Amino acid sequence: MTSATDVLGHSVVVFSKNYLPISRVNIKRAIVLLVTGKAEPLDFTSGAGTMVRSPSQILHIPAHIRLTINGNERVWKLPPVNRREVLRRDRHACQYCGSTKHLTLDHVIPRSKGGKHTWDNVVTACEGCNSRKSDRTPHQAGMSLRTLPKAPAHPAVAFAEQFWKEQFTLNAAEESSLSVVGGDT
Repeated sequence: MTSATDVLGHSVVVFSKNYLPISRVNIKRAIVLLVTGKAEPLDFTSGAGTMVRSPSQILHIPAHIRLTINGNERVWKLPPVNRREVLRRDRHACQYCGSTKHLTLDHVIPRSKGGKHTWDNVVTACEGCNSRKSDRTPHQAGMSLRTLPKAPAHPAVAFAEQFWKEQFTLNAAEESSLSVVGGDT
């Protein structure tokens, strides 16, 4: 038997009206969306979900719901290119060597050579790599970037990418376990 606190810890994936995964909400929010008619259940996997009991009824809350209303999407502005945001994007690691110590910002194409202070030209670099690169491009310094710098993705896009990556991983794991169980006979 699951306790009320266990049930409240569950989450539900919310899809937009056109079936794009947009967020994950707690079970209380999912219940409100379903009861008010702002969302409908989606049944991707049979039986997945949570049973919630009240004094007067039992609700089956699915693992996935779809909004039935057009949401007033908030306008998402690209965050400014500053130290905090660049460090967050680069996961607090030097983009040349991977170090997490003594981090600075580096312009891939130096400003003295016409480089701009933009998302695709600023990376996190440790002090050692930054001074080794100096006033040169990574190619001139014989260094390579671990990842190409780019602007952060819209939160809904980032969530959708992560959701589908997880689904792909789960499906691949299920298929491999089925092939092991079935085996060659």
